Amino acid sequence: MGNVFGRKGRPSRVTDQDRAVLQLKQQRDKLRQYQKRITLQQEKERSLAKQLLKDGKKERALLLLKKKRYQDQLLDKTENQIANLERMVQDIEFAQIEIKVIEGLKNGNECLKKMHEVMSIEEVERILEETQDGIEYQKQIDELLAGSLTQEDEEAVLEELEAITQGEDVELPEVPAEPLPEVPQPESERKPSKSHTDREMLAA
Repeated sequence: MGNVFGRKGRPSRVTDQDRAVLQLKQQRDKLRQYQKRITLQQEKERSLAKQLLKDGKKERALLLLKKKRYQDQLLDKTENQIANLERMVQDIEFAQIEIKVIEGLKNGNECLKKMHEVMSIEEVERILEETQDGIEYQKQIDELLAGSLTQEDEEAVLEELEAITQGEDVELPEVPAEPLPEVPQPESERKPSKSHTDREMLAA
């Protein structure tokens, strides 16, 4: 029972325009059925008129032909009415499409207004200007780095970039904070040997 009442409470999606279009189409279909019925009746009466002429009943045959002529006029009027109904259906359906288009334009305009309220033209210009400044600043940094790095540095940077791209970390050696101790030189390097000095004197 709850589901039944719940369904009754839902608003119908059928509009007045939909009901009007449905009624017009129903009237059009009834007129077409009337056309078919009259056309079949005319064919039978025309055959009957031929038979009456053969039987010598000319007056009755003439009466049937007059009736057929009157029905032809009714069929012409019916055809005009069907054309009017179809034209009216098309006008209503096209008007519904126009309403949807206008509603879409209205919603679009409201959305644009809200966007303009959130971000003004001055705000957009400021963001674009800051973006351009950032691009120029980065360009200057790139030019400075390109002028200070040697070919060896450039290759090292490319190797590090390749390693990062492949997900590998490049371990660089740590630079000691304190100065390295002096390595003591052996006595043979500090004092020249006597034989070496004698040879230098003989050579002189």
